[in-house]
Amino acid sequence: MEETTYICERCGERVPADACTMVADTILCPDCVDMYTTVCDCCGERLFLSDDQGDENITLCERCYERHYTHCERCGRVISYSDAYYEDDDEDEPLCYDCLQARLQQATIHDYSYTPRLVFHGERDNERFFGVELEIDGNGKSRKNAGEILNVANEDAQNLYIKSDGSLDCGMELVTHPMTLQYHLEQMPWKNVLRKAVELGYLSHRTTTCGLHVHISRTTFGETAQEQELSIARLLYFVEKFWTELLRFSRRTERQINRWAARYGMKLSPKAVMESAKDSRAGRYTAVNLTNEETVEIRIFRGTLKYNTLIATLQLVNSICDVALFLSDEELQELSWHGFLDRIHELELIQYLKERNLYKNDPVMYEEDE
Repeated sequence: MEETTYICERCGERVPADACTMVADTILCPDCVDMYTTVCDCCGERLFLSDDQGDENITLCERCYERHYTHCERCGRVISYSDAYYEDDDEDEPLCYDCLQARLQQATIHDYSYTPRLVFHGERDNERFFGVELEIDGNGKSRKNAGEILNVANEDAQNLYIKSDGSLDCGMELVTHPMTLQYHLEQMPWKNVLRKAVELGYLSHRTTTCGLHVHISRTTFGETAQEQELSIARLLYFVEKFWTELLRFSRRTERQINRWAARYGMKLSPKAVMESAKDSRAGRYTAVNLTNEETVEIRIFRGTLKYNTLIATLQLVNSICDVALFLSDEELQELSWHGFLDRIHELELIQYLKERNLYKNDPVMYEEDE
């Protein structure tokens, strides 16, 4: 019986029927199959190279591309629908994750809900990182002004980003990436950032709107959730026990505190304060906000564009963390304000405490905050 053969429609070679492959209604010999075709990574169908709808990372037939994939409008990369992102709900312009982040980083003022991929600054074996949110007001939510501040802050590293904030009349919020206290002191260009904000006509302390919030990484307070809760309970107790002193330190009025950073109320023990906090329905507008999964946020401080005040605030928060970590409940309950002051040695913090008449009755002359 004579063997059935076909002619390859690409090269014209006659080949046995069982050696032929049909691709898109075209008969091909084995050599032409290898040279001119490929296989869809999604469904396994063989297709001509010229019909490949994928890119260098994936091979796709037209049907699979249309059902499951699109391409990034910025870089052209093929991405699945589940990996496509859209800026400002613009579904006509899909982006891959990397291009979305690049576009968001190019924006000088982000939406209030924006959170970038965080960059941790300082020694990573140090679990105590502080993030600062500093509100400035009075000269507009200006992209030009924001760009000038970012140029100063991010000259050597990705230190700062800027968000809009509906609580401000005519300003914006400066937000740092997580930093150790040492990085804040030695490498974050706070002096230049604050000076630039003043030059651009912004205020912070001298407004009724601006706050200075400090986020503390929860890993500061222990390795396990139980360890963290015990230490955070002592932090809450410290804030309640020394509320009068901290209110003076904060430079806020009672009205401002009640609106933006309400207290939980003094209790007999750290554990009792923590239970009160858990039962509270005040949300994040509390002196110590516990609603964030990764951080504890202290919200009591009024905004400032004065360098020493900002640094002193961070040093105070750091000292409170020390108390929460290294004193027992009983030692904290016995601690006096002057006993706490004996633990402080930072010059900026001592200077500020004197300015606020909080340092062993030793006031000094000083310039008002901006």
